Amino acid sequence: MDITNESIQSYIEQLSADRYEAILWIVNEMKQITNREPKLWGTIIGFGKLYYKYKTGHDGHMPILALSSRKQAITLYLTYNIEQYEEIKTLGKCTYGKGCLYIKKLSDVDLNVLKRLMRKSYEDALKYDFITLIE
Repeated sequence: MDITNESIQSYIEQLSADRYEAILWIVNEMKQITNREPKLWGTIIGFGKLYYKYKTGHDGHMPILALSSRKQAITLYLTYNIEQYEEIKTLGKCTYGKGCLYIKKLSDVDLNVLKRLMRKSYEDALKYDFITLIE
Protein backbone atom coordinates (compact mmCIF):
# COMPACT_ATOMS: atom_id res chain seq x y z
CA MET A 1 0.00 0.00 0.00
CA ASP A 2 1.34 3.45 -0.83
CA ILE A 3 0.29 7.08 -0.87
CA THR A 4 -1.52 8.41 -3.95
CA ASN A 5 -1.78 11.95 -5.28
CA GLU A 6 -5.57 11.94 -5.06
CA SER A 7 -7.35 14.71 -3.17
CA ILE A 8 -8.78 13.78 0.23
CA GLN A 9 -11.35 16.56 -0.11
CA SER A 10 -12.58 15.08 -3.40
CA TYR A 11 -12.82 11.65 -1.78
CA ILE A 12 -14.80 12.98 1.18
CA GLU A 13 -17.11 15.15 -0.94
CA GLN A 14 -18.33 12.04 -2.79
CA LEU A 15 -19.78 10.60 0.42
CA SER A 16 -23.37 10.84 1.59
CA ALA A 17 -24.12 13.76 3.93
CA ASP A 18 -24.22 11.65 7.11
CA ARG A 19 -21.06 9.74 6.20
CA TYR A 20 -19.34 13.01 5.18
CA GLU A 21 -19.82 14.49 8.66
CA ALA A 22 -18.62 11.33 10.40
CA ILE A 23 -15.50 10.97 8.24
CA LEU A 24 -14.69 14.65 8.66
CA TRP A 25 -14.98 14.34 12.46
CA ILE A 26 -12.67 11.30 12.55
CA VAL A 27 -10.16 12.94 10.20
CA ASN A 28 -9.99 16.00 12.44
CA GLU A 29 -9.53 13.86 15.56
CA MET A 30 -6.78 11.80 13.91
CA LYS A 31 -5.04 15.01 12.82
CA GLN A 32 -5.00 16.20 16.43
CA ILE A 33 -3.78 12.85 17.75
CA THR A 34 -1.00 12.35 15.20
CA ASN A 35 -0.04 15.98 14.48
CA ARG A 36 0.08 14.91 10.83
CA GLU A 37 -1.82 15.87 7.72
CA PRO A 38 -3.88 13.12 6.11
CA LYS A 39 -2.88 11.53 2.82
CA LEU A 40 -4.87 9.26 0.59
CA TRP A 41 -3.66 5.66 0.24
CA GLY A 42 -6.05 4.50 -2.48
CA THR A 43 -9.43 4.75 -0.69
CA ILE A 44 -7.88 4.93 2.78
CA ILE A 45 -7.21 8.22 4.55
CA GLY A 46 -3.96 7.70 6.41
CA PHE A 47 -1.85 9.60 8.90
CA GLY A 48 1.91 9.16 8.95
CA LYS A 49 3.83 6.38 7.29
CA LEU A 50 5.57 3.40 8.80
CA TYR A 51 7.43 0.34 7.65
CA TYR A 52 6.48 -2.98 9.26
CA LYS A 53 8.15 -6.36 9.12
CA TYR A 54 6.50 -9.30 10.87
CA LYS A 55 8.43 -12.29 12.20
CA THR A 56 7.03 -14.24 9.25
CA GLY A 57 9.01 -11.97 6.93
CA HIS A 58 5.90 -10.24 5.55
CA ASP A 59 6.61 -6.52 5.30
CA GLY A 60 5.30 -3.31 3.80
CA HIS A 61 4.31 0.28 4.33
CA MET A 62 1.13 1.60 5.90
CA PRO A 63 -0.21 4.63 7.76
CA ILE A 64 0.04 4.77 11.55
CA LEU A 65 -3.69 5.52 11.88
CA ALA A 66 -6.20 5.39 9.06
CA LEU A 67 -9.87 5.24 8.14
CA SER A 68 -12.04 4.53 5.15
CA SER A 69 -15.68 4.81 4.23
CA ARG A 70 -16.78 1.35 3.19
CA LYS A 71 -20.25 0.31 2.06
CA GLN A 72 -21.16 -1.52 5.29
CA ALA A 73 -19.36 0.71 7.81
CA ILE A 74 -16.68 3.25 8.54
CA THR A 75 -13.46 1.29 8.95
CA LEU A 76 -10.78 2.55 11.31
CA TYR A 77 -7.36 0.95 10.94
CA LEU A 78 -6.00 1.32 14.43
CA THR A 79 -3.65 -1.29 15.74
CA TYR A 80 -2.04 -4.68 15.53
CA ASN A 81 -4.49 -6.17 18.07
CA ILE A 82 -7.54 -4.13 19.02
CA GLU A 83 -8.72 -6.64 21.66
CA GLN A 84 -5.89 -5.54 23.97
CA TYR A 85 -7.75 -2.31 24.77
CA GLU A 86 -10.33 -2.26 27.56
CA GLU A 87 -12.03 0.69 25.82
CA ILE A 88 -13.43 -1.66 23.20
CA LYS A 89 -15.83 -3.01 25.86
CA THR A 90 -17.37 0.41 26.56
CA LEU A 91 -17.18 1.92 23.07
CA GLY A 92 -20.73 1.07 22.06
CA LYS A 93 -22.23 -0.58 19.01
CA CYS A 94 -19.38 -1.69 16.76
CA THR A 95 -17.61 -4.72 15.42
CA TYR A 96 -13.91 -5.33 15.02
CA GLY A 97 -11.31 -7.59 13.54
CA LYS A 98 -7.68 -8.06 14.47
CA GLY A 99 -6.72 -4.41 14.02
CA CYS A 100 -9.78 -2.79 12.45
CA LEU A 101 -12.81 -1.19 14.02
CA TYR A 102 -16.12 -1.04 12.14
CA ILE A 103 -18.68 1.62 13.03
CA LYS A 104 -21.93 2.16 11.13
CA LYS A 105 -22.72 5.57 12.68
CA LEU A 106 -20.79 7.77 15.08
CA SER A 107 -23.95 8.08 17.16
CA ASP A 108 -23.60 4.34 17.92
CA VAL A 109 -20.41 4.88 19.93
CA ASP A 110 -19.12 6.99 22.82
CA LEU A 111 -16.95 9.61 21.09
CA ASN A 112 -14.76 10.18 24.15
CA VAL A 113 -14.01 6.47 24.34
CA LEU A 114 -13.29 6.43 20.60
CA LYS A 115 -10.82 9.30 21.01
CA ARG A 116 -9.01 7.45 23.83
CA LEU A 117 -8.90 4.28 21.74
CA MET A 118 -7.45 6.13 18.74
CA ARG A 119 -4.84 7.87 20.92
CA LYS A 120 -3.74 4.64 22.63
CA SER A 121 -3.53 2.84 19.29
CA TYR A 122 -1.36 5.60 17.87
CA GLU A 123 0.96 5.74 20.87
CA ASP A 124 1.31 1.96 21.02
CA ALA A 125 1.97 1.64 17.27
CA LEU A 126 5.12 3.68 17.72
CA LYS A 127 6.40 1.21 20.35
CA TYR A 128 6.09 -2.08 18.45
CA ASP A 129 9.46 -3.68 17.70
CA PHE A 130 8.41 -4.64 14.17
CA ILE A 131 7.59 -1.06 13.16
CA THR A 132 9.87 1.72 11.94
CA LEU A 133 8.43 5.22 11.64
CA ILE A 134 9.18 6.81 8.28
CA GLU A 135 7.20 10.05 8.49
